[in-house]
Amino acid sequence: MPKSPPTPPSSLPQQLDRASRPETRGIDLVPHTERHGRARDLFTVWAAPNISVLNFTIGATLTLVLGLEIWQALLVVVAAQLLWVLPGVVAISGPAAGTSGSVVQRAIYGIRGNKAVIAIYGWFISGVFLALNWVASSFMGAELLMRWGFPDHLAALILVSIAVSACTVLIAVFGHGLILRSYTWVTIGLLLVFVIVTACILPRVDFGYAQPEPLTGLALWSSITIGFAILASTPLSYSNSADLARYLPATTSPKRIIAATALGGALPSAVFVSVGALLGTTVSPDGASEGIEYVLFELLPGWLGPVFVLGVIVNTVALNGMTTYTASMAFQSIGVPIRRIPSAILIGALGTGLTIVLVLSTTLLGAVNLMLQFLIVISAPTMAVYVADIVLRQGRYDGLMLFDERPGGPFWYRGGFGMPGLLAVVSGGTAAALCISTDVWTGPIAVALGYLDLSVPAGMLVSAALYWVFAGRSIKRGANA
Repeated sequence: MPKSPPTPPSSLPQQLDRASRPETRGIDLVPHTERHGRARDLFTVWAAPNISVLNFTIGATLTLVLGLEIWQALLVVVAAQLLWVLPGVVAISGPAAGTSGSVVQRAIYGIRGNKAVIAIYGWFISGVFLALNWVASSFMGAELLMRWGFPDHLAALILVSIAVSACTVLIAVFGHGLILRSYTWVTIGLLLVFVIVTACILPRVDFGYAQPEPLTGLALWSSITIGFAILASTPLSYSNSADLARYLPATTSPKRIIAATALGGALPSAVFVSVGALLGTTVSPDGASEGIEYVLFELLPGWLGPVFVLGVIVNTVALNGMTTYTASMAFQSIGVPIRRIPSAILIGALGTGLTIVLVLSTTLLGAVNLMLQFLIVISAPTMAVYVADIVLRQGRYDGLMLFDERPGGPFWYRGGFGMPGLLAVVSGGTAAALCISTDVWTGPIAVALGYLDLSVPAGMLVSAALYWVFAGRSIKRGANA
C-alpha cells in the first residue's frame, strides 16, 4: 500500500505572530485560525525597504553615467516602476496556499526541481541584496565615523558592516510579527528624513540642465535600455512577496493585495530614484569617482549628515531584515534539517562576508549597477514563470498538497522534476544573458543590436511563453492542480 501523505507542519501548537517574540514558524502552513491582518498592511511593509539611498545612487546613474536628459531619465523611472505589479501578483499565492513562496513553487518545478531552483536562486538573490544594501550603509557609516575622527577607514567599514548585519539578523529572528507592526513607523521616520534630504538637494539642481553631448540614435536607446534593466532588477527580485502575505486570511481580496504590494514598492522608488536622477546633474565626473555617498555629505548641512546616515542604516536593516527573514525559509523548503532562526543567522553571516569583500574592492556606484544588471539573468525568468503559474491556476493553491513529497504525489511530476518550469527558466535565463549589456559581459545579441540591453523583455517573454505553452494545457485541465 502507498504511504499516506505526511502531516504538514500546520499541526504544530499555536504559534502566535507577535512582535515581542521570536517567530518559530518557518514554512509551516498557517492555520486559518491564526490568519490575521488586512491587505493594506502590506503597503508599509514594502515602502520601508524602498525608501533607500540606493535609489539616489541608481537615479544618479541615469543622468551622470548613462548620459540621459532629465526628462528621459524620468520616463525610464516611470516605466520600470510598472513592474512592481509582478511582486503584487506573486503575493496573492501566500494567502492562497498559507505557506512560503519557496514551497508554492513546488507546483512549478516539482519537488526535486524546486530544491535546485531555490538553492541557487533563493540564496543567490538574498546574498547579493544583503551585500548591496550593507555596502551602502557601510560606506556612509564609515564616512561619518571618519569625519568624527575615527582613525582607520578600513576598520570603520568592517565595524559598520558587522554592526548593521547584527541588527538585521535580529529583525529576521523576530520575524513577521515585528516586521508587520514596526514598518509603519519605520516608513514614517524614513520618509521624513528623505524628504528633508530631498529639500536640500533640489535647490542645487538646474532643471534646465542639458547633457554636454546629447545622446542620439542607438547610443540613446542603449542607455535607455541599460537604465531600465538596472531599475527593473529591483521589483523583479521580490519573488519573496508571498512570504510577507501568507498570514493574511485566505478570503483577502487579491486585487487589494496586488495594489498594496505594488504601490508600497513603486511610489517611494519612483520618487527617490527621480531625485537621484536630478542629483546626478549636479555631480562632476571626479565627484562620481569618489562615490555618491560622499557627494551627499557635501550637500547636507552638518547636523543632517548623521541623521541621514542613521536613516540609511535603518532602511538597510528594514530591507535586509525582510530579505533575511524570507531567505531563512529557503533551507527548510529544500529539505535541509535546520530551523528558521539558525538559518537566518547563517544567511546573515554569509551576507556579511560578501559585504566585506565588496567594500574592500569597489565603489558603491560600481557595485550597485553591475550587481543589479546581472541579477536580471536569474530574477526575470523566475518572476515571469511564477506569475504565469499564478495566472494559469487563477491564484488557487492547495497548501496540503504542496507538502505531499511522495513519488507519485501531485507535484512529483517526472522523477520529481517539473520540466516545463525548469525548461522555461533555463531558456529565459539564457535569452537574458544573450541580450545583456554590461561592462563585464555583453551578450552577442546585445552587441549585434548596438549594445541595447533587452535582457528584461527577453528573459521574461521567453520564460513566460514557454511555460504557458508546455504547462498551460495540463494546468487548465486540472492535471497539475
